[in-house]
Amino acid sequence: SSPGARAAEGKMAAPMSEGSPALEPGAAPYGNFPNYSRFHPPEGRVSLLPGGLLRSLFPAAARPLLGLDVGCNSGELSVALYRHLLGLEESKGSLDQAAAGKDLNLLCCDIDPVLIERAQQCSPFPASISFANLDIMDSSAREPFLHSYLGRFGRSNFDIGFCMSVTMWIHLNHGDSGLMEFLSFLSSLCKYLLIEPQPWKCYRAAARRLRKLGRNDFDHFRSLAINGDMAGRITQILTKDCAMELVCCFGSTSWDRSLLLFKSNGSNHKGRESSEQEQ
Repeated sequence: SSPGARAAEGKMAAPMSEGSPALEPGAAPYGNFPNYSRFHPPEGRVSLLPGGLLRSLFPAAARPLLGLDVGCNSGELSVALYRHLLGLEESKGSLDQAAAGKDLNLLCCDIDPVLIERAQQCSPFPASISFANLDIMDSSAREPFLHSYLGRFGRSNFDIGFCMSVTMWIHLNHGDSGLMEFLSFLSSLCKYLLIEPQPWKCYRAAARRLRKLGRNDFDHFRSLAINGDMAGRITQILTKDCAMELVCCFGSTSWDRSLLLFKSNGSNHKGRESSEQEQ
């Protein structure tokens, strides 16, 4: 793992008592399911994205592009996204490493240290995909960590952020204000944002699973005023409050989740771009 990832691992607390994710896969209050990719395979999302997407979004940008994947679980989807965005074939790993790193560097983070360790051990691109244990909602931890990563490239923001089936867990654990703060933070940090919100029926299912296991309900579930059409509500927050515009909806997965691409139209990135080009 990268030095940054190792530093982050020491700081973050595990989200649950040791060993519990493996014992109770249904009781994953942060979405950190130990075998997530088995029931939602990466191909279900990746196949919706057009080939050559990075070239069309960043025709003239300096390389490497920088990506941030929030809530990466054990990394299968992160690696599949990386391969797809760079047009790399499944069979190739180390041969493409050097070339891949020149095009795109991806920082992937998750709240669960066990999942991150697994991701680090299995990554076919250790030079250009970094996995870090990080609670993205802990601002005292995320700010120095993310800025230190960006600083290694002389950058102040990411070209593209990925938030795949993460918004519900932020929302259930941190409430309406937490969801809005999370979206505001991501939009300020990423020029583009690819987001896959969970629909409201998933919230009900998550709460039901927790109750069935005899756990307490999510703190915020019954008080959420942001509810119903979650893709619509999240689009509204990003476009009205976060100075982003909806570029494209790439359709829905077979399990009914939309893939939405947003672009920052705010001044928060324009000034940075010009200063980076001058360096």
